[in-house]
Amino acid sequence: MSKYRSFGNLLFRFKSCLMVIRDFLNPRIDSLMGANIKPGFKVLDYGCGPGSYTIAAAKIVGNKGKVYALDMHPSAINRVQKLAAGKGLNNIETILSDGTTGLWGASVDVVLLHEVSYPNEVLQEIHRVLRSNGTLYFSDHQVHIKNDEIVSRLTNTGLFRLTSKGPKTFNLIKTG
Repeated sequence: MSKYRSFGNLLFRFKSCLMVIRDFLNPRIDSLMGANIKPGFKVLDYGCGPGSYTIAAAKIVGNKGKVYALDMHPSAINRVQKLAAGKGLNNIETILSDGTTGLWGASVDVVLLHEVSYPNEVLQEIHRVLRSNGTLYFSDHQVHIKNDEIVSRLTNTGLFRLTSKGPKTFNLIKTG
């Protein structure tokens, strides 16, 4: 294993530990109430990390719904798979990718996004997979970025329009 990959796994494990503490203090299922996820929905957790939002979304959509957990880090995908198996959640499908989802166009009701540092190609891919009037739900983990900068990054492409804003969340709707 290369030094870079070993460091990346260590960093992922450290972040995962911090997220376990965060999730204990503020459960992700509570955070997702603003995303308007309903039973039977298809949800894409883009950049799923250790799966906090993935697991919460899977519980909300239930057995008739589906959650796609996408991440570029194999450690994240492995963690989500283990969590899903341990909780008996059969409605989660993992996707190891650095950008494209491999999903059908207009096949997802809600996309969960946790960073705005992605290139425009990622936003185009999210736009492609969202159904007409689908929701892009952004949960702000980037405390160093101002709210108006986040909104600007997500709306300047013309692909999404802001519909509502919470203290650390943003709901955007697919345009076009």
